[in-house]
Amino acid sequence: MTTREPIPAHRRREQIVTMLAERGFVRVSELRAAFAVSGVTARADLDALVVTGLARRVHGGAVPAHAAGAGAVGRPEREFSFEEALAASVVPKHEIGRLAAALVQNGQSVILDVGTTTLAIAKALRERVDLRDVVVITNGLSIALELEPAIPRFTVIVTGGSLRPLQHSLVEPLAGTVLSQMHADLAFIGCNGVDVQRGVTNINLPEAGVKALMLAAAERSIVVADGSKLGQVHLGLVGELGAFDTLITDAAADPAALHELRETGLTVLQPE
Repeated sequence: MTTREPIPAHRRREQIVTMLAERGFVRVSELRAAFAVSGVTARADLDALVVTGLARRVHGGAVPAHAAGAGAVGRPEREFSFEEALAASVVPKHEIGRLAAALVQNGQSVILDVGTTTLAIAKALRERVDLRDVVVITNGLSIALELEPAIPRFTVIVTGGSLRPLQHSLVEPLAGTVLSQMHADLAFIGCNGVDVQRGVTNINLPEAGVKALMLAAAERSIVVADGSKLGQVHLGLVGELGAFDTLITDAAADPAALHELRETGLTVLQPE
């Protein structure tokens, strides 16, 4: 039996940077298996990337340094633009989008929150040529434009409100007026943090407020979040965990964090 040659540290770290760019999140356990190294070595590699500004440590692994991060509750952080977020975690968002779109049935009404993960859901919905008579309510201009080619199969309703250029989103005033008149079958809500104790949170207060209105306007609410957001807490409360029916996340999400969330009664969907 041949023994695999050890990969030099600098080569491993180059490959880890590539993995982070493609997936948006890597676990220590994945690195141990991929490079046949100990957990101590895998964590040392991640720590080295943190020092050089290429990664940021999160529970169970790391995310790219430019990914929207989390910190102590109430601590101000820079909100990353829609375009910055769009460039990160491409594969996880695609996975989440596909799973979420599979839950939608003909004739249903769907709320799609603003964000790059929900944009992936919009793309997956548009690609489902079997869907008919679906009403989509959104406060995201990018999502509305993504779904425009699906008209008249879909009806697309934009909430209205004040435009936030950073996310191309519509917030109060007026967004609440529209949402208060809606009762949707499903709501797909994005966030910056999902925590067992603190619930679902978002970094921006105006958007957190609209997300809470969406939560109240739906029969069934589903939070969509890649693995890097699990265990994170931010300033604006969207809703307690019990207000959500399901979490859809990606394949790289930390199993321990998911176990904690399932223990609360939350349904968790991941790609196989």
